[in-house]
Amino acid sequence: MRFLKRVGRFLLKLVLGFFALSILSVFLFKFVPVPVTPLMLIRTFEQATDEKQSIKLSKDWVPASEISKHAFQAVYAAEDQNFLEHHGFDWKAMEKAWEQNKKGKRIKGASTISQQTAKNVFLWPARTYLRKGLEAYFTVLIELIWGKERTLEVYLNVIEMGPGIYGIEAAAQTYYGKPASELNRAEAAMIAAILPNPRKWSPKNPTNYLKSRQSWILKQMGNLNQLPVGK
Repeated sequence: MRFLKRVGRFLLKLVLGFFALSILSVFLFKFVPVPVTPLMLIRTFEQATDEKQSIKLSKDWVPASEISKHAFQAVYAAEDQNFLEHHGFDWKAMEKAWEQNKKGKRIKGASTISQQTAKNVFLWPARTYLRKGLEAYFTVLIELIWGKERTLEVYLNVIEMGPGIYGIEAAAQTYYGKPASELNRAEAAMIAAILPNPRKWSPKNPTNYLKSRQSWILKQMGNLNQLPVGK
């Protein structure tokens, strides 16, 4: 019984410690740039252990005021058009994806920008119930603590945008030789177009599919209300 009590107290302290640390981390990153993410570390380790790859980690945090408004509008149009309306989860999109998957169609996700940000900043890439549960928990936290503008700012600064390329500033410099603040509509839309598979696609060598996706994103950018963020 003593042993069980000790185990119980230890597990309780562990759970309370996790909640305290996670909430503190979310509060901290509301004001402080995210220095590195689990995915960045995982990709760097993969590069280091693969003789065919060289180690590359290109990232440069920039505030929202130094990011083109077109970049915000492009990811809004491409990744989560209900971003301003939902509270972290797009239940209608999730239901639609679930129905499509049940019919045997290609598995399609319905992650919002908030969910993607939570996963990228705090978690690891894996399709497990544990990771999905933690993703939901952190999504709720960032929706409550960060708000929409900060979530978009963090998202655009940490998202993978190519092999060893993270964030809109590094992507803008790599693909177009300019800062993120100077991206035009077409360039922003092309960067947004590669996000479903940034290690396979590149704005420097766009396929016909990427070009068609860019055109679709540009059209959606014009149809949606303009986000009040960006330069």
